[in-house]
Amino acid sequence: MKYIDTFKLLKSRVNYDDDFIEIDNNTVTRNFLFSSKYFTILPGERFYSCHQHDYTTDKSYNFDIKTGIVDEVLDIHDSQICDNTSFRYHVFSPVSTAKAKQIVLMLHGFNEKHWHKYLPWAKHIVETTGKTVVMFPIAFHMNRAPQTWSEIHMMYEASALRKQQFPNILHSSLSNVAISTRIHAKPQRFVWSGLQTYYDIIHFIEDYKMGKHPFIIADASIDIFAYSIGAFLAQILMMTNYKNYFGKSKLAMFCGGAVFNRLSPVSKFILDSEANVNLYSFIVEHLESHLKKDERLNHYLNFEHPEGISFRSMLNYKVMSDLRENLFRAMSNRMMALVLTQDNVVPPYEVVNTLQGKNRDIPVLIKDVDLPYPYKHEDPFPALEKIKDLVDENFKNVFTFIGNFLK
Repeated sequence: MKYIDTFKLLKSRVNYDDDFIEIDNNTVTRNFLFSSKYFTILPGERFYSCHQHDYTTDKSYNFDIKTGIVDEVLDIHDSQICDNTSFRYHVFSPVSTAKAKQIVLMLHGFNEKHWHKYLPWAKHIVETTGKTVVMFPIAFHMNRAPQTWSEIHMMYEASALRKQQFPNILHSSLSNVAISTRIHAKPQRFVWSGLQTYYDIIHFIEDYKMGKHPFIIADASIDIFAYSIGAFLAQILMMTNYKNYFGKSKLAMFCGGAVFNRLSPVSKFILDSEANVNLYSFIVEHLESHLKKDERLNHYLNFEHPEGISFRSMLNYKVMSDLRENLFRAMSNRMMALVLTQDNVVPPYEVVNTLQGKNRDIPVLIKDVDLPYPYKHEDPFPALEKIKDLVDENFKNVFTFIGNFLK
């Protein structure tokens, strides 16, 4: 079966409603419920507590409704968005697997609303490695976001308002207006949603290690496949290595691996230009000033929280570079990145700069591939009839390489 046929089959068959979905003679999909314990870290709470350090503060964020329906839908209390707190996630596995002994955690890109393009990726990894793929959504992405953020008429109104407010805005679209509006209004959301997802993944691992998962055995090994901004999160997980959970894990990155300030996320599918400027200003140019003013942000991004230090080291190429490069060097034989030559969002040379270090002396495997058809970062394998044979061949080459690394 060619890639385009697999894509169409999976898109039509995989859903969140069924507990068990038979794909074909090789692969099945299961859905499991996850409830986040860490939503209280998000903006919108009256009080915040870090029980690990007996830290409490009543300093929160101001939520002002100003322009009617757009703010009522988008600029709302993050911690009270139920879709982000309780959600289902897909698990792909071989038909013969009664309980998973080896899992690959799959992490997706920024501003993703559905898993469609990833479904053939997951299936191929399962078939190449024999391992189970857990497709875990990032906070406020995929099915962790309210459906209203994808509602066409409402997003059209939001996009029209942004273009009216910012006449010189670039790449504002129905696809990115929800996340752009929210990030522009409160760029610290990038940090808090990232940390929530980090803690959710640790929670997921601890649950299965305590025998609480119905399909994953307690001592199952865990590797990671990460695409785009998912690689950013995966690197933080690997660098922090909480309780040595990732001490033997392999990390395969696709179209990802660079530090944040070397990415170019302005795209109608990712962020508009105004949101990107505000986000970059907050977490790169003026982060130190914000840490002095925001004691809670300072607490979580400082040495009390190793994951916060890992997070900061991945924001700016010139900040904490020795720490970052020493960690990459120590696990260099367990990391690889496959980059695309014409990727304008995550430029290949920036992945090299980050992973192999300023002196190019970190032996991380980086494979640069140029696909022989028109492609872009957001859609490396277009499901188009006229190029289906080329896409099929190159998709198999790319994911066989990735799968062989993850074996």
